[in-house]
Amino acid sequence: MPDHRPEIRLGEYESTELGTDQLTTADVTRLHALQARRCLSLTTSRTGWRLKAEATVGVLALDRVRLVVEPKFAIRGEQLMTWLAYALHTPIPTMARRWVTRPDGYADLVAAALLEECEKLLREGLRRDYVRRQSLEPVLRGRLDVAAQATRRYGQLDQLHVRTFDREADIWDNRVLGVALQAALSLTTDSRLARALHGITDAFPHSGTPAAALRALQRTQYTRLNARYRPAHTWAHLLLRGGGVTDLLTDQGTTAGGLLLAMPRLWEAVVRRLAAEAAVPHGGHPVPGHGETGITVRGDLGNASTFRPDLLLRFPRASPDDPVLLPVDAKYKRYDRHGVGAGDIHQLLTYSVGYTPAEATRAVIIHPQPGGNARRTLRIGAPQRGLGVIHVLGIDPRARPEQASAWMRAALASLL
Repeated sequence: MPDHRPEIRLGEYESTELGTDQLTTADVTRLHALQARRCLSLTTSRTGWRLKAEATVGVLALDRVRLVVEPKFAIRGEQLMTWLAYALHTPIPTMARRWVTRPDGYADLVAAALLEECEKLLREGLRRDYVRRQSLEPVLRGRLDVAAQATRRYGQLDQLHVRTFDREADIWDNRVLGVALQAALSLTTDSRLARALHGITDAFPHSGTPAAALRALQRTQYTRLNARYRPAHTWAHLLLRGGGVTDLLTDQGTTAGGLLLAMPRLWEAVVRRLAAEAAVPHGGHPVPGHGETGITVRGDLGNASTFRPDLLLRFPRASPDDPVLLPVDAKYKRYDRHGVGAGDIHQLLTYSVGYTPAEATRAVIIHPQPGGNARRTLRIGAPQRGLGVIHVLGIDPRARPEQASAWMRAALASLL
């Protein structure tokens, strides 16, 4: 449905001034909850409030205004959705050909992705399962509830308390989609998309609350009977959590009526899949960067701390007892415009010393680089000896995932 609230637009890490009359008390509470999870910051100013965006993009629908936070890399909404689907191992939706969106059209695109999957399920036929119900009927159906009949009807037989066990579509697999479609209606601003969502919502049972639907999604186990529901459930989960897919969004449920995506978490998920797939042709595979293979700090005040790379790749060598380990770290930073920071160099040097041989210490940074893939090599040395090598790989976020994967395979081959 059309949203008539004033729209305020800003980019990642940008700030804006809001008047005291633009935020309600409920809005301030929601924003402070998001601030606690480092999605944004809200401070008082002379004229009211100063809101600063962090690396979280999307739509925040408050009571009186609608905030839109755009990615700093100016990625079109359709391309952002492509990478999101890639990170989630979910089929890339085709709604980009059906819905005209603005460059930031993230919320509408997620809603359209859910719509597309729900339409597909309807064409194939919704899954049905046996549901136990108790009802009052004029004729006997199923099994007579003798205790209820005796205590509630006092032996009268004009109405019968019965227990039935019928196959119905009103099961949680379908119910969570109905709840998510209703949530999508409240977020979309495209009139055609809103009409399509409204037309399909009644085809799904939608009893229950978003919180109950989320609990059902967390309990869902996929088998051959409901495996085709996985893509639709993925988009439903995204909407109901306000963007909160596991390992993607730092927000743990406080959505403020919006749809937000933490870009660093998304980039980490993209890099993990890209690097893992690129390692397979070379005989490599990911291994845990914690536990027995973790780098720990002990003996300091408090608990022991741990260094964990985003991804640790293991490659075979001539001796199976002496594999090659390669630490890979995802950095959602503009390393196409400025040099690698000292903190990141220290971090990657620690990984290289901890996981690679002393004679060939190395690590990899992967960052987004709009305009084309690129690579450069940092050599860190001391007066006595070299300390290590850091390979900085830039992946074009405007390219297709399969193109980025092919380039990544070639880049890894040159490092081994």
